[in-house]
Amino acid sequence: MVQKADWMQALQDLDNETCWLVKELKSYIAQEADFLPRETGLNIMESAAENHNGVSAKCRNAKVEDLWSLTSFFGFSTQTFVLAVNLLDRFLAIMKVQPKHLPCIGVSCLHIAAKMVEDECNISPTHELIRISQSKFTVSDLSRMEKIISGKLNLELKAVTALTFLHLYHAVIVSLTSERGEIPSIGRLEAQLKACLCQLIFSKAKPSVLALSVITQEFDALQSLAMLEIVQELKRHLKIVDSELLYWRGLVAKCMTEYSSSECNKPDNKKLVWIVSRRTAQNLHANHFSVPELPTIPEGSWGESESEDSCEDMSCEEDSLCGSPGSDAEGAFFPSEFCNQGRK
Repeated sequence: MVQKADWMQALQDLDNETCWLVKELKSYIAQEADFLPRETGLNIMESAAENHNGVSAKCRNAKVEDLWSLTSFFGFSTQTFVLAVNLLDRFLAIMKVQPKHLPCIGVSCLHIAAKMVEDECNISPTHELIRISQSKFTVSDLSRMEKIISGKLNLELKAVTALTFLHLYHAVIVSLTSERGEIPSIGRLEAQLKACLCQLIFSKAKPSVLALSVITQEFDALQSLAMLEIVQELKRHLKIVDSELLYWRGLVAKCMTEYSSSECNKPDNKKLVWIVSRRTAQNLHANHFSVPELPTIPEGSWGESESEDSCEDMSCEEDSLCGSPGSDAEGAFFPSEFCNQGRK
């Protein structure tokens, strides 16, 4: 086990694999800022009231919890869920969205993430994803929304998320100690990270700091001094500021306290199995083919004189229906000028 020896000397004694892990950490820290949601957009969501035209923090948090449930239901990986939340936050932070459009945006982010992460054979058909989410939009609507999200965000590069760092930190710690029994499982740490991501505030944290905060608070709870020493050396080596780590570790600890309480309704980490009556099944089937009563969403930018100049507008200006009865191809859920808008 690594004791209180000099960290740089310890690194010189590591095997090639561990040295590679540390280099990867440094590389991802240099990239993480490129995949953070725009903070001004997050601030707008935090300050939005429930009756506001835009998406509030509570509305966003509820949607992330829905995505967690869908992830469990379809057996998607934690990586898919974390990436979906990252896409959702980045999109909401640059677009002015009405709550009625959030279901389509959320499911679209999950579907995009699944296509980027999961094996093709493990991805359920699009209409099944819509049906299980009990949303009122069509396959064509989902496809158009995915194109919009892809156009606004840089999906060519693999996003660096808190899960990226969580796995690397865990691997480094495992390589530095022989006391494997003191190290929490990666599954336990992933569950704690997912719980944090259900709160908008954690989208403001640097992924590298959030991941280390999750690990640190877990070692604090276990009162593992040896593990905490490794974390401290890792923090110093990666030049993570003490005050920043202390702040986010406190918020993570508070989140874990709330999450572990009996009053918290959290998604099961096992794959969900729904048992429904024939009547409910018929209603679900009918809802899938019903007319989505969502109006068109023209796009327009905030004026430069407005305080919320960080976001683009997805507000509704028309009350036309999405399409005719039974049609998935007719009607414009998103106008052509909105869909053709280039990346900002």
